[in-house]
Amino acid sequence: MRVISGSARGRKLKAPPGMSTRPMADKIREAAFSMLVSLGVVPERVLDLYAGSGSVGIEALSRGAESVDFVEQNRVACEVIRDNLKTTGYESRGRAHQSSVSSFLARVRQPYDFVIMDPPYADPEIAATIATLGSSLAVEDGTILLIGHSPRVEFPEQVGTLHCLRRRCHGDSCFSIFEVVIEESDAPHDETEI
Repeated sequence: MRVISGSARGRKLKAPPGMSTRPMADKIREAAFSMLVSLGVVPERVLDLYAGSGSVGIEALSRGAESVDFVEQNRVACEVIRDNLKTTGYESRGRAHQSSVSSFLARVRQPYDFVIMDPPYADPEIAATIATLGSSLAVEDGTILLIGHSPRVEFPEQVGTLHCLRRRCHGDSCFSIFEVVIEESDAPHDETEI
């Protein structure tokens, strides 16, 4: 596993031992960030939920994000994230928080412009977690969400304030990109406005 592009391109990243985390594969990260570029998304303040090794958030840092908060419940994985931040030289721009996603979202008071979620594929609560994120103070109108998921998971076009922009699958891994749209109107979301 390595950083694909940007200032830390080619740097190798550690993964937590065992199978409790499943880092997003290099080819999926590359496809996801290419799609973000095509959508004109330039992340600055990033939140990486279920961070695992921190590879996706570190990719965002390498590509110019100002800061990333990494949220990971597993203590060993948090140590790996901190090691990866040292290896890439991003210690001052990234912070690892050992916390559950729900606890962290309950404490957030300032919004992020880009949120990454790469939860365990078997997580039965993922749709509820996405809805919670969409109504939390972690997001604002225009926040972009990148979520990694199994091809067996199908999200509706809209989950609360989140509207799906794109979906892509590569083998047994998929990602979807959503945008937070907070508006009074009940009119259906028009993707041409984005």
